Amino acid sequence: MNSTTHIADQTIRVETLPSSTHIAHAHFRVSNLEKAVAFYRDLVGLKVLSVSGRTSILSNASGGPPVLYLTADTDAEPRNPRLPGLFHLALLYPDRKDLAFALERLHERQWPFQGFADHGVSEALYLADADGNGVELYVDRPRQAWPYRNGELQMVTEPLDVESLLSEINSRALDNPAPGRGPSLGHMHLQVSDLQKAEQFYHGVLGFDITQRNFPGALFMSAGGYHHHIGVNTWNSRGWSPASKNAKGLVSFALQLTDTRFSRALYDRTRQSEFWVAESDHGFVLHDSDNIQIEILNT
Repeated sequence: MNSTTHIADQTIRVETLPSSTHIAHAHFRVSNLEKAVAFYRDLVGLKVLSVSGRTSILSNASGGPPVLYLTADTDAEPRNPRLPGLFHLALLYPDRKDLAFALERLHERQWPFQGFADHGVSEALYLADADGNGVELYVDRPRQAWPYRNGELQMVTEPLDVESLLSEINSRALDNPAPGRGPSLGHMHLQVSDLQKAEQFYHGVLGFDITQRNFPGALFMSAGGYHHHIGVNTWNSRGWSPASKNAKGLVSFALQLTDTRFSRALYDRTRQSEFWVAESDHGFVLHDSDNIQIEILNT
């Protein structure tokens, strides 16, 4: 499937992203590295891979590729919650039991929750980290159970059956929990100033498929038939200017491409565009219309 976009006054046919495409990692600027690491390690279940200067790199519990970079900056500006940027970081657990253990850990530490939801495609917990960044912890339902209507995905927001989730564990398991694999980075949900411009970039330039557009004020996009790798909304941020580059919160996130031909085509068509930022050690960096930076990894 192709889409049409306009770059530098040219109309270009853009291929859909390869099905193997996924969100690799995110990078946050934080005020207190120790507190930020403690939240993601002890409560969420990530593992510290390395620490270099003011930056800690975390992966899932098995020590796989980086999931989250945390960089301390005591001079970082507070982020205005109405400005474009992160809505939430969504961490995907491999099964309900791992998510239930995370829920229990957070409850035991009396960490405040912002909500619980059954989205039809997934079961999710919502909260904020030590710096106020939105975080979703979730587990997917089997794809064959995802709700569709007239060929379009129908994600919903219904009450989560918390008791059913907690039934995955018992008192003995709580006393001696088996080490879980921990979460990976499932998707990024962004708040943007203009849905049409966001669609032009993420769908028209990058090549994400649109999976749901009938959710008021929001748009969901993915590669490979996933429910969404990218969510965008204007619920708080419609018409607002980009956030300061020195603000706390999201610095960037990375998109992993495994198709060399597609990666080269994306490089060629964005190199002279308004979305180009720079080349990087493992690919290149773009920004969307709200100056949210995305690193394209091709190695």
